Amino acid sequence: MLKLMSAALLTEGTTTLSDVPDILDVRIMVKLLTRLGCGVDYVDGSGMLSITTPHMPGHKADYDLVRAMRASISVLGPLLARCGAAQVALPGGDAIGSRGLDMHVSGLETLGARIEVQHGFLVANAPTGLHGAEIRLDFPSVGATENLLMAAVLAEGRTVLDNVAREPEVVDLCRMLRRMGAKIDGVAGSTLEIIGTDSLSPVEHRVVPDRIVAGTWAFAAAITGGDVIVHNGEPGHLELVIDKLVDAGAEVITLADGFRVKGPERPRAVDVATLPYPGFPTDLQPFMVTLCALADGAAMITENLFEARFRFVQEIARLGAHVRMDGHHAFVRGVPRLSGAPVEASDIRAGAALVLAGLVADGETIVYEAGHVDRGYDRFDHALRTLGADVRRFEVSPDSGPTAG
Repeated sequence: MLKLMSAALLTEGTTTLSDVPDILDVRIMVKLLTRLGCGVDYVDGSGMLSITTPHMPGHKADYDLVRAMRASISVLGPLLARCGAAQVALPGGDAIGSRGLDMHVSGLETLGARIEVQHGFLVANAPTGLHGAEIRLDFPSVGATENLLMAAVLAEGRTVLDNVAREPEVVDLCRMLRRMGAKIDGVAGSTLEIIGTDSLSPVEHRVVPDRIVAGTWAFAAAITGGDVIVHNGEPGHLELVIDKLVDAGAEVITLADGFRVKGPERPRAVDVATLPYPGFPTDLQPFMVTLCALADGAAMITENLFEARFRFVQEIARLGAHVRMDGHHAFVRGVPRLSGAPVEASDIRAGAALVLAGLVADGETIVYEAGHVDRGYDRFDHALRTLGADVRRFEVSPDSGPTAG
């Protein structure tokens, strides 16, 4: 979603996106695009967002916004391609481990950019424009794939990107760029061939359903023994996840407009290793740890992508989960019940998983720093209450603790 908003910088005029989620990250990106000189028409909850990009947008993305959301780095490629220059603050975002920008920088330099770090900013210039090149990514990074793709569509000549990410979100970006007039072959494969064009045209585009949000609700049913229909969920984007849920004892039924998940009375423990798409998503790993913490048996969860993702384990252990760490492996032995306790969210998915863990824990669980959840979920607490959960949001006073909000 956020990369589609960045792609609007590639063309003058009004780009319209539909099925836009009402999440904090979208509002942060709206502020960033506005500062870059774009006119943005977005009403929270409407699902529609229009971005009007001027003939020459600004090219500086400030730290106060970029620090809040790592995906802000996605404006680097479009600004460099369109303006010949970009200044983007080094990003912050979720605390899930090292996610260096080396592949972004080296790829853009191969396309002809000059990039250096000055006072906390990536300062990039391409005064004579970008040119096509052959680039092989060391790892199929989603962010690097998207940034280089958006730069290459306006570069002169032919670009080949090898070992690219194949996530549905990358495919969705390719489809939008092609409708804008970009020449891209190999979509959904591991190699993309791009023939640069002089200009692109604004379009109307429907955003692909968020597979991580859909997967979250699938796990919510499996963890709580519930029965949840995920409308607008695309089961084809979650094949391995659904297979693992079925192995854990859940029943998954494909519907015309989504899918339905019926959770077991008690799940079975299932081994999982995270990998780039179509492997098991790292973003759903905290939910699998939560499921296995309550499961019958023991499982090994292997995190191959982001080393600090297991910060979540320290918090769920406070709820009584039996988890032993060994490098990038977590050995989880299920217990019949968890026990409510204060915990702290370190990122979007950890926050949501801790909330779900609290639903099946005895007593009260308070999840601090729950604002992380708002970055990726539309009114998560409200949706849970409509499903019958006892969830309340609090504002935390430094002096007196939680107060009802």
